[in-house]
This record gives sequence, C-alpha cells and structure tokens, in this order.
Amino acid sequence: MNIPSHIAVLITAAGRGTRAGDGPPKQWRDLAGRPVLSRSVEAFAGAERIVVAVHPGDMDRAIGELGGRVTLVEGGETRSDSVRAGLELLEGSGITHVLIHDGARPLVSKAVISGVVDALKGGAVAAAPALPVTDALWTGAEGRVTGFQPRDGLFRAQTPQGFRLDAILAAHRAAPQGAADDVELAHRAGLPVAITTGDEDNIKVTFPGDFARAERIIAQRGTDMDVRLGNGYDVHAFGPGDHVWLCGVQVAHDAGLVGHSDADVGMHALTDAIYGALAMGDIGRHFPPSDPQWKGAASDIFLRHAAQLARERGYRLGNCDVTLVCEYPKIGPHAPAMQQRLAEIMQVEPCRVSVKATTSERLGFTGRKEGIAALATATLIGG
Repeated sequence: MNIPSHIAVLITAAGRGTRAGDGPPKQWRDLAGRPVLSRSVEAFAGAERIVVAVHPGDMDRAIGELGGRVTLVEGGETRSDSVRAGLELLEGSGITHVLIHDGARPLVSKAVISGVVDALKGGAVAAAPALPVTDALWTGAEGRVTGFQPRDGLFRAQTPQGFRLDAILAAHRAAPQGAADDVELAHRAGLPVAITTGDEDNIKVTFPGDFARAERIIAQRGTDMDVRLGNGYDVHAFGPGDHVWLCGVQVAHDAGLVGHSDADVGMHALTDAIYGALAMGDIGRHFPPSDPQWKGAASDIFLRHAAQLARERGYRLGNCDVTLVCEYPKIGPHAPAMQQRLAEIMQVEPCRVSVKATTSERLGFTGRKEGIAALATATLIGG
C-alpha cells in the first residue's frame, strides 16, 4: 500500500487498558504470536513517517520492539494529550496531513486505510471510516430497558481518522479538555468530516474476549495468505583495506572487499533474496554497476529499496536468514549488531532477522581466505 510521503501516521498507544483484564497494557499483549501494537504499526507499512505515542514507562520496551521503524513520543494522561504530543512533533516537518489511529486496532485493512487516504487526496479536510448502526438501540438502567433510540443516521466510529495537519492541530489547541476522538474535536471546530467505509474486522481490542475474536480473524485471514520465498547469493574477493562492511556493520580486518559499491556481501545477498521473492530480478537490474552513481554506494540504499518495494506491493517480511561464509573475520561478536542494523533498514522487528556464519572447512576460495560468500533467504507474506 502506498501512503504519500506528505501524509504521516500517528498511532496512540499510551493508555493502560484496564478493561482488558489483568496483565500488561493491552497494546503490549500477545496476539497470535506478536504484540498488538506491532500489528497496528505493521498495518501502515509503506508510510514514510510513523509516530507512536507511548506511556513514559513503556519507552524502553517501545524502543526494543519498534526502534528503527517509527518515531516515538511520550504520550499524555488522556488520548487527546497523546495525539496532541504527536501533532506538535509533526508540525513544521513538511507533513501536511495525518492519519490518527488507535494502537489497539491491529486488524485495520488496507482497504479502510486507502479509503481515508483517497478522501484526503481528493481534497477532504477530514475523513474517517465508520459503519452504520444496524441493531436496535435501547437505553437501560439497573438491568432493565428504559427506552429506545432511533438508529437512523447513526454510525460506529473507527480509525484511522485523517486530517489536514494544521486544521486538526488547531482544533486540539482550541480544546485542551480533549474529546472521545479526533472527529469530535474536528466537528467542534467546524471542520467538515467525510465518512469513508469501515470494516467489521477493524475491531478495537478492549475487553478480554476481544483477543479471542481478533485471533479468529487473523486465523481466517491466514487462509488467504500469499507467501513468497526468495534466495540470494553473493561473493566478493578480498583486496586492499583495513575493514569490511558486513550486514551494515563495519568490521576491522587486514583486508577490504572489492566491489562496485561498498561490497557488503551479506546485504547484497539479502537484497537479492527480497527481489527474488517479488520476482523482480536482482540488484543489478535496479542499480546497474555500469552506472557510476553507485560506485562506492552504501548497500543499505539497495536493501531499503527492496524492502520498500515489498511494502508497496502489500507484503511484509515474515523472516529472513543470512549466512556469511568465511574463515576470517570472526562474525559471532558482531552478529547481534548486524541483526539490529538489518532490522532498522528494513523497518522490521529484530526477531525477524537472523545473521549467522560458518566456514567452508578451509576448502575453496573462502577456505583459502580469498574472499567472503553469503547466502540469504527471505519470506514475504501478503494478503
């Protein structure tokens, strides 16, 4: 999904979620193997700027889970305080519009997001997804029905809610007392809000039973997954130098690696694995070595491009595995830093990235210490 670069995403995740029962705040709880908030962030893969407002006490965890993928800001006591903190951060950054999303809505679909984005691109000052109320509505007290409420013209609000940045920031500044959501503030400020199509699966995880419902939805979506596998292989010879670049980390060595770019053999193999999973060729197709602008280029340019192409086509990285084949330098001490660096470049959790090394038992060119080889596998998941 392609979210234009002038539209940022702001995700609120500073609440304590007390209605969700015992345990950590709901945004950090496990949902089908991953934190709720991680799924909410991933729903907006393809956005160039994602800001997440988190509780100050959760900041260290947020850095570990989301660092490198998002910009973190400390949230406030209320949802409105958290939203305003994110909006203030975005002011003056060149961003003109913002999508504000609940961190506890991990199942928002591309169609719902695209509906809001399209409304903003079409000139709407504000737009938000909603579903018409179809059930009969009652009022009640002490366990008994006390009256009835017409349902005509009533909608169930969802997120993301999209706005022109300057307009919604002004609305927040004019109403420091806040509101239930940002559409309410926009309406108070006289902003016209377009209603876009919501989705029954775009639930807000609030109560303990919502986790089971969300897991059922994820399981159903899994039957429609498009899983793609790609492999990459690269080799570079040793040459003059005092260091090598491997998986984005500079490693001291008594030789360098020879190549048109920085010769990062591990990153090249991983980049080709992603291109392969997309059936889009290899690095040479996208960055021809005959083009002088890529001479000496940092290989993170190539990997970022491949990861961005995957996101734009609706895929996320399931996992990747890089194996470096060499006698020297020793990779083990640097593997954690390599894992972290690759995760940052691809904007994924470090737990989705594996970096390891082996030797060729002194056989072949790697065994003779003539160079380094790398193999990589990447799994992309769409649907």
